[in-house]
Amino acid sequence: MRLNIYLYQLVSYIALSMLFVMNVKAVPTAEEMWQTIQEQQKVIEQLQQKLGETADEVEATAEAVEATAEAVESGSAGGASWADNTQLGGYGELHYRSGDGTDQIDFHRFVLYFGHDFNDRVHFFSEMELEHTLAGEGQPGEVELEQAWIEIDLTDRHRFRAGLDILPIGIINVTHEPNTFYGVERNAVESRIIPATWWEAGFGFNGEFAPGVNYDIVLHSGMETTTNIRSGRQKVAEANAEHPAGTARIRYTGIPGLELSASLHQQSNIEATTTDQGSNEATLFSAHLDYKHNSGLGLRALYAGWDMERDLATDGKDSDGWYIEPAYRFKAGIGDLGVYARYEEIDRSRTGTRFEEERYSAGVNYWPVDQVVFKATYETVKDVDASTSADNFYLGVGYRF
Repeated sequence: MRLNIYLYQLVSYIALSMLFVMNVKAVPTAEEMWQTIQEQQKVIEQLQQKLGETADEVEATAEAVEATAEAVESGSAGGASWADNTQLGGYGELHYRSGDGTDQIDFHRFVLYFGHDFNDRVHFFSEMELEHTLAGEGQPGEVELEQAWIEIDLTDRHRFRAGLDILPIGIINVTHEPNTFYGVERNAVESRIIPATWWEAGFGFNGEFAPGVNYDIVLHSGMETTTNIRSGRQKVAEANAEHPAGTARIRYTGIPGLELSASLHQQSNIEATTTDQGSNEATLFSAHLDYKHNSGLGLRALYAGWDMERDLATDGKDSDGWYIEPAYRFKAGIGDLGVYARYEEIDRSRTGTRFEEERYSAGVNYWPVDQVVFKATYETVKDVDASTSADNFYLGVGYRF
């Protein structure tokens, strides 16, 4: 029995000795510990370097994002911002006419607008038109640049404009898209007395004196004619610029739906050439009312008259005209329907002789949407002096976008 106890103690001692030796071998030496610390330091340095590189990349990305945002706001970020600051639009109208033994169909106008905002203050606008489908030698149409101007906002209320621009005279001359007026053709007073569309090259100012009270003042090129007013438009095509002209307009829009306006146009010499008779100073005065009530009732009335020093060959020296046009627009299924009637009178006075013409017209406009219109017009034209009359019927379709 005692022998067994001795054997058990001996085995236990040997086992404990082995465990001690193993534990002693598991403890690293000082050299091994220093090598481990150096390796860990290298790893820490590598991690710190990578962390620094990542921080630099994050900072560079943030700077790039900020620069891109500033470029977009200033309009200098390339294609996308150019497109955002550029506007495209236009209008067109197709006419059919039957009268005086003539049946004629004509795509009268195809027009494109191009505009661009250089920034919040400087703007560009242009209008290019093709008339009667075909242009060129022997063709009935023309390609015309009707507007191309730069406008600078001086303040919130006042602007400076320079370039090729529509003169601020009358209703149709300024706003002539087909969906904005009644009748297939434009009225005769604003085609012959005010030769719409009438544009010149020059510079001027426009803006607002007070809420609802607007003004335009323009110094520009003038006409050159010895026969009639409409043919005097030089259209700024190598135009004679020896005799400048000026136009001023005052306009009131302080009541919703109402526009009252008056314009004064002065030509230093409408003939624009030196003749034995000297210059022919000419003045055009125009005033109009344009009212649209929210019930659908509308009324337009306009007067325009020239005063010249001497006669033009066909239009005389005191040509004037006026018209009145009541209308009513109402909902009709899908879209709006409008009916109107118009009376016009044009007088041409040459020395010792006066010629009077009266026009009666009525018709209907249908707008499936505000930007598209279908039209029909019946018109009677009377030559008062000759006691003759002629009847015309028109159909038309127009659009604006």
